Amino acid sequence: MCDPSPPRGQGWRGWMALPPAGATTAAGPWIDLSHPFSPAMPRVPTFAPLRMTRLKCLPADPLNVTEFSMVVHTGTHMDAPFHFYNDGPTFEAIPLDRLHGRGVVWRLDLAPDSLIGPEHLEVARPALEPGDILALNTGWSDRFGTESYDHHPCLSVAAADWLVARRVKLVAFDFATPDLPVNRRPPGDFDFPVHRALLRDGVLICEHLRSAGDLAGGHAEFVFGALALVGSDGAPARVLARKVSA
Repeated sequence: MCDPSPPRGQGWRGWMALPPAGATTAAGPWIDLSHPFSPAMPRVPTFAPLRMTRLKCLPADPLNVTEFSMVVHTGTHMDAPFHFYNDGPTFEAIPLDRLHGRGVVWRLDLAPDSLIGPEHLEVARPALEPGDILALNTGWSDRFGTESYDHHPCLSVAAADWLVARRVKLVAFDFATPDLPVNRRPPGDFDFPVHRALLRDGVLICEHLRSAGDLAGGHAEFVFGALALVGSDGAPARVLARKVSA
């Protein structure tokens, strides 16, 4: 039987319809959930670290000027649908209302190399509403710089489908990828099924989030300050969040 799926790089299904955003009432200060930008920030080992060069230096020069270069999937960053779908939008085409809004932070206590299934998500609280942003707080960002950071949890495809069915608009992970960690991938051409399941319907992905422990178990308002890089499959992001009343 022929494979009915679209060829690789095709199949983006468009932005899911979401309800209008409701009003929020702040219940705490803004918190920075992004790793500082430096050569030491988290990255996939196959990507080069961020490079920073001081082009001009005081007092020898009249001002300080810094140049930097990096892979857009380094540190705290976001994935555009174009990351896996050539017929999906690149980063500058993502509507602003997909990059901020109300949501929830779920604390999941998991062992290394755990698989997050629908059964973990169904019992997490507070409950998701259509249009919510979801941030997962597994405590893994606290492991950055240790060997165990590479043994992070990941989502099953069933869990990704569960999130799409609940019309989440963005999912943020405090580890490297919602797909299998590099050390657990089977040999051969890995196809990133979780990324494709989420991005296919416009559920944006944020990776390498810094710990949201202070917000765990409650409602929050988020701002994902990702760069509008023209033609890009992703973008580095400064992520802010604050508690809001239910």
